[in-house]
Amino acid sequence: MTNFKMKRNPRKLKWTKAYRKNAGKEMVVDSTLQFAARRNVPVRYDRELFAKTLKAMERISEIRSRRERIFYKKRMAGKRARAVAAARKLVAENEHLLPRLRGSEKRRLAELAAERGVDVEELEAEELAVLRGSKKTKAFGGEVRRLRVRTDGGVEEITESVGGLMGEDVDDDDEDDEDDEMDTD
Repeated sequence: MTNFKMKRNPRKLKWTKAYRKNAGKEMVVDSTLQFAARRNVPVRYDRELFAKTLKAMERISEIRSRRERIFYKKRMAGKRARAVAAARKLVAENEHLLPRLRGSEKRRLAELAAERGVDVEELEAEELAVLRGSKKTKAFGGEVRRLRVRTDGGVEEITESVGGLMGEDVDDDDEDDEDDEMDTD
């Protein structure tokens, strides 16, 4: 009621039936929809007529569901292509925000691509995917798994211990501690 008092046009409100009909998102020209309308005409009971009506109702529901599927497919045709185009446009507009490769990495990728006989862009995308996937992931309570890209182009997985039980710190580098003690003396 408030929308009516505010003089809003129902054809411009996306949640209304009028909008869906006007925008071509609702099946309005389908003849099977006429059967759903209620008719208040009393008919004398007839068993054969009742059986025919039930069969007709089932058939109509089959036809309606098929037409709705076709209508949906036609309406959604090209949606994936439009979404990909919109994503590519967004990347092209905001390309300055994407991470850049350093010169040494570019040279290494070019050499690696020449060895493998692959395009440099494909290799760059592969390397970036590996680097993005190299974020820290917890293996157990006191371990962290990391992926490191080696200079020869390979990828190795390293498991490092972070801390001991009950939040105690575990020092893996005893040699560094001895060096620190010597520096303070």
